[in-house]
Amino acid sequence: MSSLPSARVYGGWLAIVRIVTGAIWLSHGVSKFTQSARFMPPGGVMASYVARGLQTASPPYHAFLANTVQPNIMLFAELVRLGEVLVGVSLVLGVLTRVGGFFGIVLTLNYIAARGHMLSSATLQSTDFALLMLSFIALVLPAGRVFGVDALLGRRAPRVERVRAEFVPEPPRQGPSAPPAP
Repeated sequence: MSSLPSARVYGGWLAIVRIVTGAIWLSHGVSKFTQSARFMPPGGVMASYVARGLQTASPPYHAFLANTVQPNIMLFAELVRLGEVLVGVSLVLGVLTRVGGFFGIVLTLNYIAARGHMLSSATLQSTDFALLMLSFIALVLPAGRVFGVDALLGRRAPRVERVRAEFVPEPPRQGPSAPPAP
């Protein structure tokens, strides 16, 4: 019977998954900066994505797109491309890995919600869903603890001594414990 690999081996594989996920996020985000005209409104992909989302999104998300995103589309376009780059950097370097994983989930859930088909087979087969799951792994598992800055930060954190409850027996009271009734 063979034994299981060490935690370091599992951590190494997690680091690979984290770095690849970060590289995917970086490739998406950096291209939005290097090819701004193709992405930024009014003629870029962001405007057409929001317009398509207004046609296909479910009512609650449709209201968010119509009342919040569309009037502030330039701000949201900047937030999308900056968010993708920051999530990518976070995951590649292993800095605040769980925060990067969380925002990766938020971004992909927004992309999926704009398409309007949250649990369709097309969504489950999409690259957005794969990126959602990879970001989820970065959120719930300690993926930044191997080959990441989080490992360095984790080692420097002071250890807090646990407080332990202690039972101290007291001698029984003598006499009545309440004042006498008048």
